[in-house]
Amino acid sequence: MNITLPQELLRENETEPIVFCTIKSSKLFSQWKITGNQIVLLTAGNKSVSGLKNTVNISMALANVGDREPSCQYLDFNTSSFIRDGCTTDYRKNESWVVCSCDHLSYFAVLLVPSPNVSEKDREILTYISLVGCSISLVFLVVAVVLYFTKRHAVSDQSQKVHISLALALILLNVQFLPNHLFAESSSYEVCVCIAILLHYSLLATFTWTAIEGFHLYLLLVRVFNIYIKRYLLKLSLVGWGFPAVVVALILSIDQKAYDRVTLNSTEVNAPSSIHMCYVSNELVMIVTTIGFFGMVFLFNITMWLTALWRILSVGSNHQAFAQKHRAKKDICTMLGITCLLGISWGLVFFSFGSVSTAGLYLFCIFNSLHGFLLFLWILISKCQTREDTTNTTNTNISTTQTSSN
Repeated sequence: MNITLPQELLRENETEPIVFCTIKSSKLFSQWKITGNQIVLLTAGNKSVSGLKNTVNISMALANVGDREPSCQYLDFNTSSFIRDGCTTDYRKNESWVVCSCDHLSYFAVLLVPSPNVSEKDREILTYISLVGCSISLVFLVVAVVLYFTKRHAVSDQSQKVHISLALALILLNVQFLPNHLFAESSSYEVCVCIAILLHYSLLATFTWTAIEGFHLYLLLVRVFNIYIKRYLLKLSLVGWGFPAVVVALILSIDQKAYDRVTLNSTEVNAPSSIHMCYVSNELVMIVTTIGFFGMVFLFNITMWLTALWRILSVGSNHQAFAQKHRAKKDICTMLGITCLLGISWGLVFFSFGSVSTAGLYLFCIFNSLHGFLLFLWILISKCQTREDTTNTTNTNISTTQTSSN
């Protein structure tokens, strides 16, 4: 093992001894996959040292890593877990040593983590796709909402109002997501926590409104008759906007540190940079409230999607051959619109693991960053269709009246 200390550390701590020791214990560190079961301690007396301009470099020998990769991390006593903030890893495959470079003093260790499936270049491209797609979606969603509120005297059924509520949730989500990394890099702790809370709330609101779209589709397709519900839209709004607020409030009451700045380290071990975000820092909370909640919404909505597909196919089979081609195009557009409303594309996250992770992530980023734009197109198409149906009904009534008078 070799340790190199920066000159600034030696100058600033001339009166404080630099303490170095190694701790080895196979039982104590069994919960973590630490190479050699060894932790390195570096301290400057009782003084806390962080934010060094020149890093502390620790070279450590590696045992057999197998199909994993070494990752330099330090022990966070607040969470009793190892994290990578402030540390980078210099390692090349098949080499027998690794260099840890950190900007602070602490308890350091080299953990063996699963080998990455996405390269640094892919990560940069995916980030660019997400930012561009979300920006496009945000613009068109704002246009859709403005057009809706400036033309409220026009024909607007309950379905349109539910669509606009989903659009508002997506606007809030994109507004919080786009500048998130900038706030994480430059803002104070308090500001970052507020942004993290708003981002989590808007994501939960988006999932909730996609579930409401599924429930609304259920009323239209399954119940059909006797679907009148007193103060229907008010009740939907209380669920769509209130449920996420209750979840966030419960999280804060249980763990006030659940929201913080989190580090999304590059998938390459020796990559020079990491992405920071203001989001949920508690992994268990994120799994339960985000992945778990979305999983339930996805199962319900995929059931509604299949129900809609069955209804369309059963109706289409009763049409004559000459009308089937025109109806097929309309049915395809309808199913694509329902797919967008129900947020089915979010399910692509389940294909972002294993051997298809890279392709799955690309599809996930493309379709979900453009979710708002696709919703705008569906709102526009469905509104035009509503007007057309209303016009046709009016013309039919006029023709019937004229025929009766004659």
